Amino acid sequence: MPIRFFFALAVFLAASGDSASAAVPADLILHNGRIQTVDARMSVAQALAVTGDKLVAVGDDAAVLKFRGPNTEVIDLAGRTVIPGLIDSHVHPTSASMHEFDHPIPEMNTIQDVLDYVAERARVLEDGEWIGISQVFITRLKERRYPTKAELDAAAPNNPVVFSTGPDSSVNSLALKLSGIDKDFKSDDPAAKVELDPKTGEPTGILRSAGKFLKRGSSGKKRPVTQQDRDERMQTLFADYNKLGITGICDRSCGTDALEQYRRLLEADKLTVRIAASRSVGNSGPAEKLAENIRNVAREPLAKGGPMLKIVGIKCFLDGGMLTGSAYMREPWGVSSIYSIDDPAYRGLLYIPHETLVPMVRAAVESNLQFTAHSVGDGAVHALLAAYEEVNKSQSVAPTRPCLTHSNFMSKEAVEQAARLGVVCDIQPAWLWLDGETLRAQFGDKRLRYFQPLKSLFAAGVTVGGGSDHMQKIGGLRSVNPYDPWLGMWIAMTRRTRDGSTPLHPEETPSRADVLRMYTTHNARLMFLDDKVGSLETGKLADFIIIDRDPLSCPLDELRATKVYRTFLNGKAVYRVE
Repeated sequence: MPIRFFFALAVFLAASGDSASAAVPADLILHNGRIQTVDARMSVAQALAVTGDKLVAVGDDAAVLKFRGPNTEVIDLAGRTVIPGLIDSHVHPTSASMHEFDHPIPEMNTIQDVLDYVAERARVLEDGEWIGISQVFITRLKERRYPTKAELDAAAPNNPVVFSTGPDSSVNSLALKLSGIDKDFKSDDPAAKVELDPKTGEPTGILRSAGKFLKRGSSGKKRPVTQQDRDERMQTLFADYNKLGITGICDRSCGTDALEQYRRLLEADKLTVRIAASRSVGNSGPAEKLAENIRNVAREPLAKGGPMLKIVGIKCFLDGGMLTGSAYMREPWGVSSIYSIDDPAYRGLLYIPHETLVPMVRAAVESNLQFTAHSVGDGAVHALLAAYEEVNKSQSVAPTRPCLTHSNFMSKEAVEQAARLGVVCDIQPAWLWLDGETLRAQFGDKRLRYFQPLKSLFAAGVTVGGGSDHMQKIGGLRSVNPYDPWLGMWIAMTRRTRDGSTPLHPEETPSRADVLRMYTTHNARLMFLDDKVGSLETGKLADFIIIDRDPLSCPLDELRATKVYRTFLNGKAVYRVE
């Protein structure tokens, strides 16, 4: 019989109290604590034991301490709580880690903050060098609007300026002039739009999905970036993830360079989070070409990667943004001073037509890849579900765990359809907190009934993963889109907005257990690692954290202040409080 059999038998006998326990001493034992296993029954244990990179026992103190040997490290938890390592379903580490490499970027909460930064950069740059600001969302500015062309002109008259918020942007006169964008500008991209002043016919400076037409030159960065710089910054970011209890992430728009960097860190034994990668693919061009691009992803070596690093699927962009006024909605946005919308029939931007989207989904399913798309508006959500439905007629999509990324605006029908098709959701609670009041002002409460409908999704049996969409800066609370998972859990459990006192549709508040699952077992399923991590069960990999309070019973408003004492990945401490 194989050696594995005898080892498993010895573990079983040890757990049963047999003297064979001495034959398989654990490397690490934690006892005298409250261990939230997050298994199917939400069992609570007192202790766990680790041998190598796996959990070999989870149970009461007496049973687990039988695994103690002369060299076993034993940690008395003194009543502290242990939970599985947390997972973020949506991050962009490559851009986030390098965002402030050249110079610090202040927090911007008002239009004046934006203009002060533009003016400061104009003082240190040469005339003609570009000034760029990205991902400072108008929903989060006090004035809830774009800086105007005139304001940007005044702040930097001799520098082209682009204030970019995802696919949309506001630019100054010099940026328009250098890019050849005037009242007669014609685009070959039907999704791109240059907003024109109805009185003068001149560009207002608002560009929707037209950033590619900006002829951006030097941004004046002086410091050369080396591979070592990039790797050190990435390690710093991952260390901060570990500090918050994060042991796994989904890179939701992963490029070739990022994969190579992750592989390099893994081979050097410097990768301290598990990574499931959604490879970035385009959203324009012939359907046949896009489908072939997806099939090529399945041929990449890391599509057969291991539990530390693996390509699990692809990601494309289906619609615009909620934070920029371009998410594709089923009903018109409505004329808006917040989003500079003057067309009462405007519904946002849909980048991929149904006849192109369906073959892309089919190529992913046939290649055993998870398909996901940035799909924010309810129009985009329904469009993606319709494509999944079409492909499902000939081949079940459920085994590939097709995904809705962001999925902020939903409907009762969309929730039911997602459940029936086996579709999973990758949702960012922080958007509700940061942007909820602006959305309330734009749409009213009634239209937000199915905004991040977490309780409905859980009740329907949909796997919902919690993420951050972390894209800029290092620091769980200072980052653009905060990646502190304790804040994310608190938001999901309260549905409170940053600027308001009334929760946003509290009837969609899920249970505490379900919210904990969002960041553990459910995200493990989104990573295709649910058989290996996400819960603390014998035989699974030893990813867990020691924290100062129980998230299932502590006072709710104290949850967001949770402190992590130690973070373990594969049974090894990757973070500890000294």
